[in-house]
Amino acid sequence: MPLPQVVIDTNVIVAGLRSRRGSAFQLLTLIDTGQFDIHLSVPLVLEYTEVLLRELPNLCLSREEVDDLIDFYCAVGVQHEIFFLWRPFLRDPKDEMVLVRSPIL
Repeated sequence: MPLPQVVIDTNVIVAGLRSRRGSAFQLLTLIDTGQFDIHLSVPLVLEYTEVLLRELPNLCLSREEVDDLIDFYCAVGVQHEIFFLWRPFLRDPKDEMVLVRSPIL
């Protein structure tokens, strides 16, 4: 049976790093356990980095730990190149990179 294919939105990562009590944290702990594959693109990784660095005061992580976390996601994730032939129009334009990533999965 094929593994579930997952694109993790940035707010899920932030929520999981802020609290160990929720489902976001549980999802993050399952990355690289063989239960699902995570899918990434360059714009998505850049957003992860930007938001996590902005949220550093609210997280119990250093900048180096954020860099290590991003490196880990890149190492275990399935990378995709995105060709922007059309763009959806979502309320949050930064969510478009998640939507663009999803039809291929």
